[in-house]
Amino acid sequence: MTQSATLLADYLLTELSRPDGPAGPASGLPLNRRLYEALRRAIADGRLGAGERLPSSRALAHDLGLSRNTVVAALEQLGAEGYLSSRVGSGTYVQEHLQTPVAGGRRGPARNPSALPGLSVRGRRLATDAGAAELEIQPFTPGPADFSAFPLALWQRLQNRHWRAARPEMLDYTTSGGYGPLRRAVADYLRVSRSVRLLPEQVLITTGTQQSLELCARLLADAGETVWIEDPAYWGAVKAFTACDLRLYPTAVDRDGWAPPAADAPAPRLIYVTPSHQYPSGAVLTLLRRHALLQAARAANAWVLEDDYDSEFRFDAAPLASLAGLDEEGRVCYLGTFSKVLYPGIKLGYLVVPPPLVEAFRRAHYDLHRPGQLPLQAALAEFMELGHFATALRRARQTYAERRATLLRALQPLLANPGVHLSGAAQGLHLCLHLPSAVDDQALAATLARDGLSVRPLSAYCLQRRDWRGLLIGYGYAQPALIEPCARRLAAVVQQALPAP
Repeated sequence: MTQSATLLADYLLTELSRPDGPAGPASGLPLNRRLYEALRRAIADGRLGAGERLPSSRALAHDLGLSRNTVVAALEQLGAEGYLSSRVGSGTYVQEHLQTPVAGGRRGPARNPSALPGLSVRGRRLATDAGAAELEIQPFTPGPADFSAFPLALWQRLQNRHWRAARPEMLDYTTSGGYGPLRRAVADYLRVSRSVRLLPEQVLITTGTQQSLELCARLLADAGETVWIEDPAYWGAVKAFTACDLRLYPTAVDRDGWAPPAADAPAPRLIYVTPSHQYPSGAVLTLLRRHALLQAARAANAWVLEDDYDSEFRFDAAPLASLAGLDEEGRVCYLGTFSKVLYPGIKLGYLVVPPPLVEAFRRAHYDLHRPGQLPLQAALAEFMELGHFATALRRARQTYAERRATLLRALQPLLANPGVHLSGAAQGLHLCLHLPSAVDDQALAATLARDGLSVRPLSAYCLQRRDWRGLLIGYGYAQPALIEPCARRLAAVVQQALPAP
């Protein structure tokens, strides 16, 4: 018996035995009429779709434990009423283009949509506020990395090896926070590259930054408490905090990164920052500001969420110590992702929490998300242990440095205009072209999109401030041969949009 035939038989048996149902024993109908009613409802509510083939009368009688005559009588009545059609040598099918809505039908449209409960206030905000744009395969899309050079054959061999050798426990959920060797590899990497002092036990392997943010928001703050968030802000953080009913307090960003708010700002429970390459402006938080931020967190007894989403890519300057590396008190949670060096669809990231939080986060991670993917995590651990991650990162840095240099040369003439300057070019996979406040950057971005250039307007990321205009220009996804001609086209369109001197 096919799966669909089994599901149909199960549904019909349930309807025929339902005490208070229209096809149940209490209906007082003959058995063939009860079966007719159960099949008619299955068609009307979409369980049997238009054009779907039914089991033969003999098979259906066997599955239901009924006589064939009973089944044939029910099918013939449905055929007479236009629900079914027979095809010689092929079988019996639900009639095409059939519209027979039944009150309470499972798939039919609601008769009175206004009477439905609708979304919550939080749900409406999540559905309507600015969020992720669909990924366009176009030059200058900010965010995605180019994974065309990723060693797929090597990666496939590693995955195959771990799948072939997978023990039963590797196919189950994990309660440990992730695959042990991968947690150790991440800890070793962060100690060297970001000066983070940690033990492997402090590392949780997550599905990425969004899950890490959600865990932090749910476990470290209660509904209605305040989170200081950069302005302009990363949309994913805005969504995560909104979903947890936290109160957002935008804190301004300038060319030195996060700026301390006024003394009368509400005390935060969380402080969320992207200090290494502020998203979206690209500003790097100065060492002085980093210490000021940690002091502000100490004064408010707040947790700091450090999102280090693309710190692997540095071009012009030595990296500053991470907040987690500067933290002396254990109040910084450090978030990272593998999507920039490997590929976005890997859906693996990591969250480093202070030692007192480890057990609570590990349990919540399991209870809320049932983490797994252990063979994938094992392949990544070996990929890092054997040095392939370092090799991929080294090659990616060289590739992106060349693309960045080409883009900067092409944009240079624009910088002679008053009010036009760049930020964020020293690190990461995008830069920000700042424009005079009189420019409508959203209309400008739409114009460029029609020309096949996918940039993002800076003002779309602003929460309260209205003084910043500009364009986010990514070069991670741009093909080298296209960068210069596309940048010239972009510069020409921007030049026309600038106010007259």
